[in-house]
Amino acid sequence: MPRRGNKLYEGKAKIVYETEDPHKLILHFKDTVSAFDGLKKERLRGKGSLNNTISSLLFEILESRGVKTHYIQKISDNEMLVWRAERFPVEVVVRNVSAGSILKRLGLKEGERFKKPLVEFFYKNDELHDPLICAEHIEALGLAPVHAVPLMKETALRVNEILGELFAKQGILLVDFKLEFGRLPDGSVGVVDEISPDSMRLWDSRTGEKLDKDRFRYDLGDLLEGYREVLKRLS
Repeated sequence: MPRRGNKLYEGKAKIVYETEDPHKLILHFKDTVSAFDGLKKERLRGKGSLNNTISSLLFEILESRGVKTHYIQKISDNEMLVWRAERFPVEVVVRNVSAGSILKRLGLKEGERFKKPLVEFFYKNDELHDPLICAEHIEALGLAPVHAVPLMKETALRVNEILGELFAKQGILLVDFKLEFGRLPDGSVGVVDEISPDSMRLWDSRTGEKLDKDRFRYDLGDLLEGYREVLKRLS
């Protein structure tokens, strides 16, 4: 059982700890939820465990399908062991259905299905509010290796295919999701951070009920109830 070392970083939803192995880290999922750049936040007991369990399950599925990630194993209710990665300050968003920030940006109505998955890049920078960028921006600013950009897009679409099919079988529509990437100890590029209802939009395929963090953002119902429903169907 790996032991926690020094705390490397603490964010809104997770704490990162060193371990005795310099190539491995522990991600601790906190019981906090926030939205709108931290303007709205709350502590919900059990939220960290739900996100850790869902993320671990999805990472295991992706790994079994050949997708490279930083995931090693779930080690407790709120913690997973991961490979240490040089994280790129880029968020890759895949959209299947219009929702969220793209509605105002492009004048769309919520719920419009795109003809094919739409991939967008965002500069992960709190001070700038994570602006939309293109591949040329990533290269010009040195945010990620040039060869990694098409790989990130290709991987994101592959993840969309795998998870879209998985959720569809459980009566859930994968509306959109965010991925982060980094360089792993072996030099390869893989998916890092988490994959949970915090970082994706999930709607009940029949009723349209939102089962993700939008429940908290827009006061649409009990957040934990939605997350528990996602885990129940996946399990």
